[in-house]
Order: sequence, then structure tokens, then C-alpha cells
Amino acid sequence: SRREEGVGERGQAIVWRNVVLMGLLHLGALYALSLVPRAQLLTLLWAYICFLVTALGVTAGAHRLWSHRSYKAKLPLRIFLAAANSMAFQNDIYEWSRDHRVHHKYSETDADPHNARRGFFFAHIGWLFVRKHRDVIEKGRKLDFTDLLDDPVVRFQRKYYKSSVVLMCFVIPTVVPWYLWGESLWNAYFLASILRYTISLNVTWLVNSAAHMYGNRPYDKYISPRQNPLVTVGAIGEGFHNYHHTFPFDYSASELGLKFNPTTWFIDFMFWLGLVTDRRQAPKEMIQARKERTGDGSA
Repeated sequence: SRREEGVGERGQAIVWRNVVLMGLLHLGALYALSLVPRAQLLTLLWAYICFLVTALGVTAGAHRLWSHRSYKAKLPLRIFLAAANSMAFQNDIYEWSRDHRVHHKYSETDADPHNARRGFFFAHIGWLFVRKHRDVIEKGRKLDFTDLLDDPVVRFQRKYYKSSVVLMCFVIPTVVPWYLWGESLWNAYFLASILRYTISLNVTWLVNSAAHMYGNRPYDKYISPRQNPLVTVGAIGEGFHNYHHTFPFDYSASELGLKFNPTTWFIDFMFWLGLVTDRRQAPKEMIQARKERTGDGSA
């Protein structure tokens, strides 16, 4: 029988607003690339700093702190990470963490919000173009998220999320270069806001797509997530994905050592400052035993 108009694969209605907005955002980012030669060097550096803050709001914040509770953060750090998360503009901390916990619990099934078994495009961005599969909603209701709303920082960000996104994701990145060193508002907006935001989105999405499809599986060859060095570089330490899905409670999301993991370095620095406590780690013996039992032998 013919599918109904506006309904995608598996009966999920297409969210045309998201399709249009994401299309316009990416067109804006492509245009922004043409402005790079005309922008001041300080503006490009500022855009990169905003990218790093944006990334930490997701990696150290919504992901490792609030989704997995892999460490504890004191109030000043939680406030910073919540502000950085608003700069990321990837849904508020509660929604991001809720969906991520469902992703881990039901990975690679219809209850997984960005099920990689449905292909690279769906896992990367296509999942945002359709309504959530009913399994995501139904099985997600069985999980407990009360700990998230027990945090006043999470509640505050959720209550004022739209205002905080306008301020953190668009106003501050744009105004700072214009006010401090005379960059044009046009260049500042397209480079520090639009281009930076678009790149940060795609880097995060690569963890859902590329890191679930390409790479080795030294810890568990029976699950889809992989170790992907390119994603690790782009997502400041989130590409050790086979490890992370095997030991999701580990604050480092990777084996400790000299491997590239700026998010772990940031958390360790905050620990040194006294703003982080109770970093949870997988013991070396547990890691080695798991490698020998379920790994693919690549490490």
C-alpha cells in the first residue's frame, strides 16, 4: 500500500520544520566559509574557543556528568557546564540526558533515538527529521530520570532554556568580537555563531553515526560502537566509543593514559581545582578481563 504523505520509513511522520531549519543552517554555514578570509584572526580564534566551550557543555556536561553520573561537580562547575550546554543548543540537559540514557539502554533497536542500524544518515541527522519511534517513547517511560530534576541547575536551565540559548549560542558569540576588537556583526554572527554551531552539531552527530559504524572493537565485538580516532579528535575525546558503551560509568570514556582526551583533561583539571569529586573508573583488571573475553583482539 502507498505510504501516507509526510510519513517516513517505519511510519514516523517527517518534521518538516526541522528539515527546513537544518537545511538553512547548513547553507548558512557554507556561506560562512566564504567569510573566513575576510575575518580578523582574533574572530577565528574566538570562534574556536566558543567551539571548545560548546563541546564541553555536551561532553563533560550533558554526557559524562548528567547522563552517566560518572563524576560529581560542585555548583560553580555545574553552572558553567549548563551555560556551555545552552551554547551547544542540542536540547536542554534533561532532554539530552534522557535520550542518551535510552540510547544506552536500548542501543541499536527501534527504542534507540538514533538507531545506527537504520543507516549512517539516520544515525547522523535523519533521526531529527522524523517524530520519535513509539518504542523510544514507550520504553523511555520505564527509566528513572528523577535525579536529573533533583539538580536545581538542570531545573533552572530547563525553565529558561530558550532565553539561555539565544544569549549563549547567538548573542555572546556575536557581540564579543564586535565590541572588543571591532569585527563586523555580520562576520561575527556567521563565523562564531552559525559556522561554529553547525560544526559542533555535526561533530556530536558523528559519535552517533561514524563511531557506531567505523573502527575496531577491542572491548566488545558483539556491540556496534567502535573506537574511531577521527571522531575522538573532533569530539574532544568522545570517539573511544566501544570502550564507552562497554564501561559507560567511566568518567574518562576511555582507558586512561596518554591518549587524546581533552574532556578528561578538563575534568581532571577541575578535580585539581577542587570542583570535581568522585571520578568513577573501570579498574585495569576489569578492562583487561573484558578485552580477553569479548574483544576483537585489536588492542
